[in-house]
Amino acid sequence: MDRSTCSSTCVKLYLCSNPEDSVVERRALRENVFPKLREHCRHTLGLDLRVIDPFESSDSSRWPDINIRQQLIKECRESSAGPFLLALIGHQYGTASLPTRVEVSEYQLLLQESQQAGVCTQELEREYQRDENSIPPSYCLRAAHTHTCCTPAREEEDTQMTTKEEGLGKMIQTTVSLCVHKGLMAQEKARSYYRSALDLDIRFALDNCPDSDIIRRCLVYIHKVINAKGQRLVRSKNQQQFEAAALELETTPSDGQLLSELCDNFLPGLITSSQLLVYTTATECDRRHGYTTARRRGYAESLCQQVYSDLLGLIDSIHILEIREDTQPGDALVREQLEQEELCDILSSFYDITRPEEEEIRVYVEQSEKQCPLVVTGGPCTGKTVLLAHCAKKMKSWLPDSDPVVITYFCSLSINPSQKHMLLSLCYQIVAQYKSKSSSKQKLWDLEDSGSKDNLSDKNSNFLTSNLNPHPEQTTKEHVSDPDLSTTSSLDLSGIMKPDICLSELKERLSSLLSLMPSTNQPLILILVGLDRIENTFGLEISKSLPSPLPPSVKLILSVSTKRTQVLQGFNQQSPTSSVSGDDEKKSGYVCLQLGPVDRKQCSKMLASLLKSSERRVTSGQQALVNQALTSCCLTLYARLLHQHTSLWHSDSDVTKSSLPDCIHSSISALLDHLEHKHGRSIVARAIPYLTLSRTGLTEAELADLLSSDDEVQSEYSPDTRVLQVDVEKLLLDLREFLIRRAVGGSKVLFWVCRHFKLVAARKYFGTPELKREIHLEMADYFSGKSKTNNKVAQMETSLNRQQTSKPFMFNSSSKNIDRLNLRKVSELPHHLQESNKWEELEHGLLLSLGFHQAMVQAGLLRDLVAMLEHKEATLHFGFWKEKAILASILKSCSCLLQSSPMQLPTLMEWSLVPYLEVFPALECYVSEIREERKKRGHGLGVVLCPAPSSVPSVQCSKRDAKCKDVSVKETAVTECGVVVEVMDDGTAWVCKGRWSDVVKLSLSYDQQGLKFAGVKSSAPFILLSTLCNKLFLWEVSGPQMFLQVKDPLETESGQPKLNKLEGFVARTKKLFMWWKEESFVSVFDIFSDTMTHFQCQGRVTCLSCSSDSVYMYCGQEEGKVSIFDTNNGSLLSMCSNSDNIAVSSIILCEDTLEMVCVDKTGNVTLWELVANSDPPVLVKEICTGGESITILNTDYSDEHDTLLVCHSHQVTLWGTRDWELWERFLAPQERAFTQALLSQDGHLFLALLDDCPFVLVWRVSTGECVLSLETNKQPYSLLKTASDVICVVDDGCLTVWDSEMIETAGTAPKMGLGVEEVVVEGTGEWFYTTNGSEMVWRWRLNTGLPHAYFLHDGPVEKLHLSPDNVHLVTLSGGEIYVWQTETGQNILRISGSRAKDILITPNSLLGVSISDQYLSRVWKLSHGSIVCSIHLYLSDAQVSPESTFLIGRHKGDLLAASLWTGSISKRFSCVMSSERVVAFSTLSEHPDFVVVMAASGAVYTWKVTEETVCRHFQLPHTFLCQPKDFNMSANGNYALLSIKDDAINILDLSQVRLSSLKANGPVIKARLDKTGCYVAYIFRPNNQEKDCVCSLHARLVLTVVRLADGERIGSVRLCKNPSTVVMCKQQCVFVGFQDGSVGVYSICDVLMNKEESVSYREKVNGQMKQCPFDRAPFSWLHLTAPNMKWS
Repeated sequence: MDRSTCSSTCVKLYLCSNPEDSVVERRALRENVFPKLREHCRHTLGLDLRVIDPFESSDSSRWPDINIRQQLIKECRESSAGPFLLALIGHQYGTASLPTRVEVSEYQLLLQESQQAGVCTQELEREYQRDENSIPPSYCLRAAHTHTCCTPAREEEDTQMTTKEEGLGKMIQTTVSLCVHKGLMAQEKARSYYRSALDLDIRFALDNCPDSDIIRRCLVYIHKVINAKGQRLVRSKNQQQFEAAALELETTPSDGQLLSELCDNFLPGLITSSQLLVYTTATECDRRHGYTTARRRGYAESLCQQVYSDLLGLIDSIHILEIREDTQPGDALVREQLEQEELCDILSSFYDITRPEEEEIRVYVEQSEKQCPLVVTGGPCTGKTVLLAHCAKKMKSWLPDSDPVVITYFCSLSINPSQKHMLLSLCYQIVAQYKSKSSSKQKLWDLEDSGSKDNLSDKNSNFLTSNLNPHPEQTTKEHVSDPDLSTTSSLDLSGIMKPDICLSELKERLSSLLSLMPSTNQPLILILVGLDRIENTFGLEISKSLPSPLPPSVKLILSVSTKRTQVLQGFNQQSPTSSVSGDDEKKSGYVCLQLGPVDRKQCSKMLASLLKSSERRVTSGQQALVNQALTSCCLTLYARLLHQHTSLWHSDSDVTKSSLPDCIHSSISALLDHLEHKHGRSIVARAIPYLTLSRTGLTEAELADLLSSDDEVQSEYSPDTRVLQVDVEKLLLDLREFLIRRAVGGSKVLFWVCRHFKLVAARKYFGTPELKREIHLEMADYFSGKSKTNNKVAQMETSLNRQQTSKPFMFNSSSKNIDRLNLRKVSELPHHLQESNKWEELEHGLLLSLGFHQAMVQAGLLRDLVAMLEHKEATLHFGFWKEKAILASILKSCSCLLQSSPMQLPTLMEWSLVPYLEVFPALECYVSEIREERKKRGHGLGVVLCPAPSSVPSVQCSKRDAKCKDVSVKETAVTECGVVVEVMDDGTAWVCKGRWSDVVKLSLSYDQQGLKFAGVKSSAPFILLSTLCNKLFLWEVSGPQMFLQVKDPLETESGQPKLNKLEGFVARTKKLFMWWKEESFVSVFDIFSDTMTHFQCQGRVTCLSCSSDSVYMYCGQEEGKVSIFDTNNGSLLSMCSNSDNIAVSSIILCEDTLEMVCVDKTGNVTLWELVANSDPPVLVKEICTGGESITILNTDYSDEHDTLLVCHSHQVTLWGTRDWELWERFLAPQERAFTQALLSQDGHLFLALLDDCPFVLVWRVSTGECVLSLETNKQPYSLLKTASDVICVVDDGCLTVWDSEMIETAGTAPKMGLGVEEVVVEGTGEWFYTTNGSEMVWRWRLNTGLPHAYFLHDGPVEKLHLSPDNVHLVTLSGGEIYVWQTETGQNILRISGSRAKDILITPNSLLGVSISDQYLSRVWKLSHGSIVCSIHLYLSDAQVSPESTFLIGRHKGDLLAASLWTGSISKRFSCVMSSERVVAFSTLSEHPDFVVVMAASGAVYTWKVTEETVCRHFQLPHTFLCQPKDFNMSANGNYALLSIKDDAINILDLSQVRLSSLKANGPVIKARLDKTGCYVAYIFRPNNQEKDCVCSLHARLVLTVVRLADGERIGSVRLCKNPSTVVMCKQQCVFVGFQDGSVGVYSICDVLMNKEESVSYREKVNGQMKQCPFDRAPFSWLHLTAPNMKWS
């Protein structure tokens, strides 16, 4: 456990005290200080806290002896991440304990002197036992029996034992005094017999200790009590006489002297020399009452405050000094690389015996001609892992002339042992290490270049700059020419960082990296340890994927168990072409190195060394038994286990051959039995399973927490006792040789050094699934933060052990703006929930939880999160598979951005999910969690109304994991349950069986292996495969994967027929109706009877349809004929034909209306009435589409929506099947052709494929516009449709699946068609209005996100204004003014003759102003249109004064104010300089008399209109000059947006007369101040900082809101399309109009300004979550047919 190379993540404090004099203080610290301090460490520093109080138990028999206490102190000193010692010294010194061990000579001296003094030594001889196995030989104190239950008899026994020990101790001390007096013992040696436990512990912790272990790592509190009453022990008369004699000798120090020596001599010396922190407090008590309980409580309270403050300062300061930015790397692959390197260091430290095989490995590495792997094999526990870890550390010394890259991967010790993760990790480590070496060379070159300069400071500066730059630019100097650098400069990690990368891609990438990266100067040594231990046959697959022969500069070393050599078959199947010595190597394809047991003598020496290190040995007789045991099992692990057993032997122990276990497993079991006897059965029986079943290991604090809250462990203790920290620590001390402390996810965890401990623990403690599940459930409850409700536990005293610590996914610090990941919960909780079958909690608590997603993404575990969401087993146990699929799809599409900016996850998920909440209401909780988290965080931008999506996330992307890339799809089919089968042009068949399934090769029986398939068809649940050898195989996908051959007896009789291509089939009631290409017959196969029947038609059959009961069959033929058969008797009932004799392409039966519709190959439709079964159908209607006679590509019929789609290459036509009328034609885009089209689920859309187009395009039927493009990334081959999904199969066989309802929702989302030009928001924020340059104004209701009504005009709408009281809407269209009532939609006024260019409404909502640039501007009554006055001058950029008295505008460089009652110019503002002109101005609604005026020169004025006074404030710098097109101002006049220049927004703060330039991360497109003067919203195009990034998210425009008061960024949202306008309203909302006609609304949450999101989010429409958008169509409000008022 002490073999560790990583820094600690736990503050471990040893609490040193006198147990009799500190009960109150220690209890107060446990209850009030340590729990609070632990939470602070976890939340703020990412550390845990453990306090080891050896005397916490009230039962003195459970107190550890001096040896264990010293081990505990040493462990705390070495492993604590901060202070390790907290000492409490009171006014009582404490009693000295009996020495646990006395050397033989010293013991005999004490015995002799006692007897000479006439003291009885029987008790001394009874308590001590001679042990020759101790080094040196000593008399050892016999161990006392430890009790866990409390009984009256036991209490009496303990009292007697205590009295006996005190008497024996006094006798020994008196004898020691006599020895000192006689000069037989040194004074310092004698002191050890008098020192109390407190004194001994402090001296061990601090004496002869390096200053670095004392400075800021130890705290000592001394409490001196004056006038405290002491208590004296009543002793026998003889004892008193004996002690008095000793005191007369003046050699026995008193407790006071010893305490004074400690406090006044020893500790002050350390204060001076080592800066020990010592705090001294003195309490003077009343002589009458002494040290009362009240005084003690008062001191305890003050002590708690002081200890908390001091420890807090120490921990924070030490952590700040040691913190590094890479302590918790953001990506799991980075962390794993560091963890694997550390694991190699730890395991190499177990290399205690030099193995001869080490030299053979060195020879293999040095020989360049060896181009095959080296395989180290051996039985269990032979030391393969330790040997290879040791060799990995020696590689660089073995290859001194090169700079090797050594990568060691411990497969069985990896946290994620899957094949995909292993390949991903190997690829990453190869690329990362070669990149690192390339970067190091670059830095050296930079340093050499700087060395040529004369200035030394320049050299240092260049060096620092080079080291601080994580991505140095590649050198362009001509003198640099290095082949290694040129190779590594093209390294790219983006290819392997994709979360959806498949195994075949990873295998190819690994093979490519092995071939390209290594060189002679930088060879690659790849060591894969335990390759046979990864799941299933993945080890074999990896060995097959490695190149053979290996590239010249690559060495591959594997370790494989002798019994698990199947993994080597991958090398057997590859024959290396390079020279390999030995015939066996040539046959096998690898070099084999067999690792056997070590030499027995070396094992014996190792055991002797281990015993010596623990100050133990064995006698010669015992050594013979040890040698015999080592002969039978000569393994290093067995020797370590023997050390544990033999260290317990005494020289007089009765040991026999059976005393030593004979193998590894029995030794481990015996060790666990001993631990049960020593520590208690329950604590061991639970601690071992906890350690074993944890996914990544457990920290010591976690193990202590689990044990202290475990009911089974508590059942062994009495009600007033419990499992203590010191109990757990003592157990871990006994296990330290077999537990390694390794770093996982930034924490130090305990992990078994050998997997065989897990095997023994499983058999011994959780052999049944129920017991195993119980352990997993306990750990799941712990990591989820659930508190225990057991009454017994609840009644126990609160302490650090028992306190339930918080278990959030993110630790939020209140004192610092730091969020820390709880990687322990992220790593462990999902595993234990799954293993305990808590599927519902796994689904809702994690997989559908934002907190878990955020933690996973921030931890760099995005790939693992996607894998969990797509996990098949979880889906089988619980539902919501599509919800998880959508989340996974969004995460994959945003992976590039999230890997660089993980904190953007909530915003990305919100705007991605909001449009589909009606489809998947289960995701509402996820979105609500996003919004609650934003409120908790106190700032952010929320999505109130999401703009119409331009694409739809897929619910499944299945890849064909094939080695052959040059194979294309020949034919594909889908069943009603979603099973897709593909036939490729090489004759193979592939299948995708639905949820989360990849496209895999169809598994056939042994006798069907050689079949080559020609085609595939589907109907209902059946798949029919045809082969090149003219065979048919039927598969009913709802059952097992069994293929029934459809045999035709006629074919058997006539011999081998010609190849017939199956054209299609229809399945009805267990009958298959099949027709063939270029054939005039139909075959009917009865599945029940296994019989085939043929029906002959007059012409070649082109299509077929059947009645629902399969009695009647309708066969369409080439000449336009339809033959109707009775399948029961085989008779031809009747025939009919279309007038043009064009081949029938499709037959549609409408059985409820007794109609039959035939669509011929050119798209013409013929409607027939089915009158009687025996009579010919009656022609009802024949419709010719006209135009060119182009053969149709496909048809799609929707009976539910009475729609028929007919697809031609040049157009798609839609038919209404109720009246059989042609509804619409949709022409293909210019120079493009349709290849396939399908109706959407609700019939409001249709989906189509175009030639040479990698998208699936979606058209809205009602408008004819293309509304969606579904991404496939490759050329689609075919579209398939099921009841709930749309499936696109691309040319290479991969497929993408979308949910039909999501397509319908996105495709029917409201948008105006043209780009939004203007957005006007009502004062309440409930309604808003938009224009797009068409004849319509849309009125939207914000809380539904839907348009409520359309205001129709005669011409395009040019201007739009809303009265401040929200009653009237005034529009300008075609030179006419329209006045509408907003509630009723009535057009009350239509005024002609205005010749207006713009319109305004006064703030009091009474008057309207029409602005004309060439004619009169008029002021008129808003209610009835009568003119009040006319204004003769044209005022540009006109505004109405806040009090509705003036129209203010610019005219020839001046600012004029015209009266709204007379029309006369009554006020004028002119600049001081006659040549200066006004460029911008703004009225102020909160200061109605004032106008802020901006001059062209940069002068800023305020003009008080009523008094016509002017104040010139200041001159703007040239860089801050006002741009009129950008200028806007807050209503209170505090802020003005002056201009936008590239990425800078220039803002003037008038309240503080301050200029600021707000910098964006890219060019600013639009910016707008809000009227309240709190925020500025701007849209910018981000600079693409990711050089390798090609994703669209990084390039999307970003909407950002910034608080003006301090420049703090409130939040950002990436916009899914291009914006056309931005408006801010006073409800803290940003309205964004987009170029496609949709609108987005984003709410501002800013707790600092006491402004929460004041806009409610979208509500359910009419109480229904799923409602057709066309059933909730907006009202259309019509305009007056003619103007009802005309101005002359």
